[in-house]
Amino acid sequence: MKARNSSSGTQRKSPVDIIKLLTGWGKILSGHHPLLSIEITRECPLTCPGCYAYGDSHLGGGTTLRQLSDFRGEELVHRVLELVNRCRPMQVSFVGGEPLIRHRELSRILPELSKRGIHSLVVTSAVIAFPREWNNIPRVRVAISVDGLRPEHDARRKPATYDRILENIQSRRADISLVVTNSMTERRDYLDEYLDFWTSQPEIQRVWLSLYTPQRGEQSAERLTEAARTRLFEELPRLKAKYPALILPGSSIKAFAAPPQTPSECTFTRISAAYAADLRSRVTPCFYGGNPDCSQCGCAVSVAAHWLHAQKIPHAFGLRAGHSLKVSDWIVAMRNSRTKPHGARAEASRSKAA
Repeated sequence: MKARNSSSGTQRKSPVDIIKLLTGWGKILSGHHPLLSIEITRECPLTCPGCYAYGDSHLGGGTTLRQLSDFRGEELVHRVLELVNRCRPMQVSFVGGEPLIRHRELSRILPELSKRGIHSLVVTSAVIAFPREWNNIPRVRVAISVDGLRPEHDARRKPATYDRILENIQSRRADISLVVTNSMTERRDYLDEYLDFWTSQPEIQRVWLSLYTPQRGEQSAERLTEAARTRLFEELPRLKAKYPALILPGSSIKAFAAPPQTPSECTFTRISAAYAADLRSRVTPCFYGGNPDCSQCGCAVSVAAHWLHAQKIPHAFGLRAGHSLKVSDWIVAMRNSRTKPHGARAEASRSKAA
């Protein structure tokens, strides 16, 4: 068996850095979002069951992702950079659809974002091989979604099968993204077998673990039961100890067990913005869209942000990160209340002049 990849340089760190939060606070105060998610294309060669992006309610109903207009070539590059200029994020996640359908455009976008000091994450099925040179661009990571062991994944994600992924990541570096569904908790050694395989691949640096997040009222085979959640939370500390490449700080397990109950309580929702493939439509309340059941949220990024909410800010006399967000909300609300009357007066003046 190949040596297990330890990725020791990144494992002991929190997924979200306190110093980065303080930088992000400044962006929130100026009316921007530190985290930006872009569905860079509506196209995808896969038809995965349960894909939230292609759900009827993903964009609020009435219009679906496949019905939107999207862009390619020079126009896509220009429009993405224009959106980044407006949002001024610290990190951009490129999702889809299948982002690698637009790999040529991304090969122009990613270096430009890196030059600006912006981190990028491309989330893909690896149905297409990503350019090797992406691994040499600072602040760029690629995460591959793998939905379970070979039999289950290949059935769900064909043609992005295990064999195709392994072929497409050769001589490259990538992370793995796993979304735990109910069936994965029913066999005790399922996650062991999964993590043993992927952390043994020399190309894989880290494994991100999320829990399946259902829509409100959803009754599906993927949704974790309370018993399944309990079994999983009991199992996670052992898995983290056995597989150091698993990105899972101890506090994240507690955050998984007690997610925010509504979007207004979700730190991630408050500091992020998500746009659909037309680069105009906002995906709300977060990148899941629709009406997600926040009480069952298992998003790794959301959990990391929720964990961060309670962390103390260094040299800040006991203040926690959550306090900075509350102050940000208050300052932004005060600024908006002052600018609205001025805008109303300006509009009235224009109307009178007309």
